Formats: sequence, C-alpha cells, structure tokens
Amino acid sequence: MILTTPRLRLRPWREDDRAAFAALAADPEVMRDLGGPLDRAGSDAKLDRTLAAFDRHGFCRWAVESLANEFLGYAGIMRLGPDHPLGSGVEIGWRLMRLAWGRGYATEAAAAALQDGFGRLGFGEILACTAPDNLRSQAVMARLSLRRDPARDFTASYDGAAWHGLVWVARPSMGY
Repeated sequence: MILTTPRLRLRPWREDDRAAFAALAADPEVMRDLGGPLDRAGSDAKLDRTLAAFDRHGFCRWAVESLANEFLGYAGIMRLGPDHPLGSGVEIGWRLMRLAWGRGYATEAAAAALQDGFGRLGFGEILACTAPDNLRSQAVMARLSLRRDPARDFTASYDGAAWHGLVWVARPSMGY
C-alpha cells in the first residue's frame, strides 16, 4: 500500500532505504529532541523496530519521498509501547531531512497518515507528542488542528535521560 499526496509518496520501507535513514538519524539538528544522533548500528536497530511493528500490526511510520523518488524522511502512526506513560494507543510522528524543512512536507505527510489511521485503520483517537522546545513540530500539530491535552503531558526516562512530552490529540470528527 502506498499513500500519495500532491507532492509526496508515503510507502513501505525497503532495504535500500537504510543508508538514507542512517543519514537522517545521524544529523544532530534533526535528532536534537530525540536524544541526539544515532550511529549506523543504532539507526539500523530503529528501522528494524519500525519494520517489526509493521509485521505485528500492519502499520508503522512510512518512508516519505518526493514524487521524484527523493527520500525525505518518515511520517506515520505507531502503537505506543506497553510501558509508555500514556498507556495503550497510537501516536503519529514525523522526522524529515533538513533539506525538506519549511516546505510543508511534514504537515502534508502527517495529514495523509491521519486520514489512513482514521479511515483504513479505524482508530478513534491518535496522539502526538513532542518536547516543549520543539516548536517546529508544535507548528505542524497546530496546522493539522490537533488539540492540546495538557492533562496527558508526561515525563519519561529514555536511556537514562528525562524527557518531557507535551501531548496533542486527533480524532476523526476533526475532519481528516
């Protein structure tokens, strides 16, 4: 299955995406709010977890590329892990190469993923989380008309570092 927007293609991952994914995950600015850059082994492990999620659930974060086949990053929905502070549920997320920033791609890709999540997958609610200083993601959430839910904000420890998550909510009635 492939999701297509006017400028983008959201598609399943391929083995030949590993180098581009590693470049994305190695960029300190791209990874600033996720604990910093990953080396190739860390990047491969993260992509392996994404592929395993697809095998288990039938959905995951999609590879995002331009219609000219240029890898731009990823966007899509993942199940929250069993130990996540928010409990069970699903979360939308995105991460783009710096060359793709400021062009509306994150909003376009996330909107397509939300439509798929509410349509084909039938979810009644999709969460989005970001760090307080990640103003770019907060702007995407606002453009998508997600609703802030401060009662669900949380602090969690990832690899020994505390991370404070701000939570937004999308529901089918919001018109995706």
